[in-house]
Amino acid sequence: MSDDLAVLYHDARRRVRHLAEGLGGQVHAPVPACPGWRVRDVVAHLTAISEDAVAGRLAGPPDEAVTAGQVERLRGVEVPELLDRWEGAAEPFAEIIAAFAVWPAVIDVVTHEHDIRGALDRPGGRDDAAVAACARVLLAFEPPVALTVRLPLGDVVVGGPGDDRLVLRSTPWEVLRWRMGRRSRRQLAAMAWTGDPAPVLDHLVVFGPAGRDLLE
Repeated sequence: MSDDLAVLYHDARRRVRHLAEGLGGQVHAPVPACPGWRVRDVVAHLTAISEDAVAGRLAGPPDEAVTAGQVERLRGVEVPELLDRWEGAAEPFAEIIAAFAVWPAVIDVVTHEHDIRGALDRPGGRDDAAVAACARVLLAFEPPVALTVRLPLGDVVVGGPGDDRLVLRSTPWEVLRWRMGRRSRRQLAAMAWTGDPAPVLDHLVVFGPAGRDLLE
């Protein structure tokens, strides 16, 4: 069954809204997974992404400079207004996501949901369908050696051929976190490996790795 990306996006957005509403001073809590950002900055980023995409100001995933500019642009906007603006752009953005299979947008909001959860010490949603779907997409990569990622619902085999295959036991939620740079190199090396992970450590992350250990 194919994934409904619009549904995955909207569900994650609503969870973020629920987390961010009524936080008071906690909107200024630092987000360890996003150094230099506070909870309100993550919400500002997600709002700006949707607005800029709908307005035609994005040609693809924004780089660090564009992202920093988006957050700065919305610096003076309070979180309730950010959430309302995000709501206003969400439906047309979700239509774009679904029409063009924009997985990075879904992965981005799901990743930041869990960044916010970590900042607020409110874990949850780790078994959500969006986490599993994002993990599956993120495991479509080619490390330099044969690797089997052993998940609860089955193995995912990546990399080249080889009888002496490296094995990593993980979960979809952990895959989301380490692939998106939410683990340090030391943490990557300490995961549940069978075999020597050294040849793949520098190939495991889309962003990062994190500069320091992130405990969630």
